[in-house]
Amino acid sequence: MAEKLSATLAALALTAGLGLAGAPPASAAYCGITWGSTEKVVPTHSSALIVDVRSGRHECFDRLVIDTRGAVAGYRVAYTKHVTQPGSGFTVPLRGGARLAVTVLAPAYDDGRATYAPPDRGELVDVRGYSTFRQVALAGSFEGQTTFGLGVRGRLPMRVFVVPGPGAGSRVVVDVAHRW
Repeated sequence: MAEKLSATLAALALTAGLGLAGAPPASAAYCGITWGSTEKVVPTHSSALIVDVRSGRHECFDRLVIDTRGAVAGYRVAYTKHVTQPGSGFTVPLRGGARLAVTVLAPAYDDGRATYAPPDRGELVDVRGYSTFRQVALAGSFEGQTTFGLGVRGRLPMRVFVVPGPGAGSRVVVDVAHRW
């Protein structure tokens, strides 16, 4: 009897050690995502120009891409109660349970002419069917920085990074996870 009990306990220990018994350990992250939801900031301004905004759906996150003509490094992305228009402070209405203010430290104008002028400032990209994104809007470009409002389903983990290219341009990438 003691041998049977000992063998059963050994088998349970082995199964648990392999992660086969019950739920995964509490430390296991969804899709390996460990980003968190706190503000992401790189305070470097540039003279690169905003030229386009795109989005994409991925298995574990939704992605916003802001294209620039020239190298850009600086941004500030944070959850906020309201996204506001730079300069005026007017609230930008956004769908979703949470709002991200996405500010790229680069202008969307050159000598007073727009370098990025979407047909609808309130619907920059079509995010119907996305898991996390609910709306992407242009809040405005003022004093060398451009702010976008990103309406999301809820306050979820996010990350921000810059990818060089194509050519002399660069891309600011904002990923928001589908869940924790």
